[in-house]
Amino acid sequence: MASTMDDRRIRSILIVGGGSAGWMTAAALAQALRQDCAISVIESEEIGTVGVGEATIPPIRTFNESLGINEADFVRETNASFKLGIEFVDWGKRDHRYFHPFGTHGRNFDYVPLHQYWLRAREQGETAPIDDWSMAWNIARQGRFARPIPDARSVLSTYEYAYHFDAGLYARYLRGYAEDKGVTRVEGKIGDVSLNGESGFVESVTMEDGRTFGADLFIDCSGFRGLLIEGALKTGYEDWTHWLPCDRAVAMPCENAGEPTPYTRSTAREAGWQWRIPLQHRTGNGYVYCSQFLDDDKAAELLASRLDGKALGDPRPLRFVTGRRKQHWVKNVIAVGLSSGFLEPLESTSIHLIQANISKIIALFPDRDFDPATIAEFNRIAITETERIRDFIILHYKLTQRDDAELWRYCAAMEVPDTLQLKLDHFRKYGRLVAREMDLFAPASWLAVHIGQLNYPEHHEPLMDHRGLDPRDMLTRMRQTMEREAGQLPTHQQFIDQLIAK
Repeated sequence: MASTMDDRRIRSILIVGGGSAGWMTAAALAQALRQDCAISVIESEEIGTVGVGEATIPPIRTFNESLGINEADFVRETNASFKLGIEFVDWGKRDHRYFHPFGTHGRNFDYVPLHQYWLRAREQGETAPIDDWSMAWNIARQGRFARPIPDARSVLSTYEYAYHFDAGLYARYLRGYAEDKGVTRVEGKIGDVSLNGESGFVESVTMEDGRTFGADLFIDCSGFRGLLIEGALKTGYEDWTHWLPCDRAVAMPCENAGEPTPYTRSTAREAGWQWRIPLQHRTGNGYVYCSQFLDDDKAAELLASRLDGKALGDPRPLRFVTGRRKQHWVKNVIAVGLSSGFLEPLESTSIHLIQANISKIIALFPDRDFDPATIAEFNRIAITETERIRDFIILHYKLTQRDDAELWRYCAAMEVPDTLQLKLDHFRKYGRLVAREMDLFAPASWLAVHIGQLNYPEHHEPLMDHRGLDPRDMLTRMRQTMEREAGQLPTHQQFIDQLIAK
């Protein structure tokens, strides 16, 4: 057994900031570190959280399951609804819409991917959009929901799902979970941060009332301010607004107009886009826009005029700079959530990026030596993941055919990162979907946006000329099967009601 002198274990962790980021981190670390490590969260009731991250992607289910959270309890306590994907309206062009599903389009039945056969059928007169081969869309457009089944022979195995939920209620739910596992909550505002004069590590934080709290490891969940990662350690920020020029948002919930749809909607507007996220008890709405082309008061006025139901609060403004910290982990501080950077929530990745850094903290958990190689690997993965998501979001803007407003003209003409241009080139030539290391979004997601925004390839896959297949009957039967199976599922509201009644 190692002596006390050799014990380099992390004995204390201080999480600066609550909200979704802080309490997700606290809950996960409390579950992973079952002994000999004190975990505390400092948060202030006076400092509001952003709290608009209500839509998620399927990996959130893995996070909840890793904590042992019961889905029915979660749905009940957070007023959650289910999400099968995102409907995009007016993005490729005006009066056009498409669906980005969670899952695949149909199922491949040959060496050549299914979408290549759909493209061939389209050349031969097929008029049905590729959305019709998505099981998720067949279910979503009928307002239905059920969990996918494990039988790979069934079309009901070809989709996934996530949630819409109240981010404030989720943070409260996880706070209870974390406190039950021994996490300590400290109320108050931080007034000062103390660094070690030799190492430059954060040693402690001092509250405005004079209390001081030290730790071995600090997790910065302080939001855009980056109180530790930027305020104390001056990490630096990489600005991406030349690719993603939206820099404002205004949020305003409203009453539900009918039963909640099992999908998010994103509608392209004159200077950005509007989100619609249906929960059990309300609908979340927001307008993400570029302040260069629209002023704040007008954005709030436009959003208020486009709500489905009666507004449930005043407009809440948000300012941001799209980009990332130059490093997510510096010395003994790790940034989680908005303190690590910001990508607009076009593909509902805000909560996922919290989850991703938490997963890396656990996978690369340090001791008090804070091995530089461990920190470097964490940052390499975090930066690559963020840049892959950035490219996917840029894709939506770059592929627009709209020329009716300055924002869209700028985006259609702009140069894009080389990593994205490579993918665009491959798809435009032969309709090939090139995957790269640490792509969060699978080829099926890229396909949905390429085709959904009318980016049809110049040529089909050359291998098709050697296959000699006519798949039109197969495609027709698959589409009919999907539509029929979807029609037999319970409605979304019925599924929620049955689940939370348990």
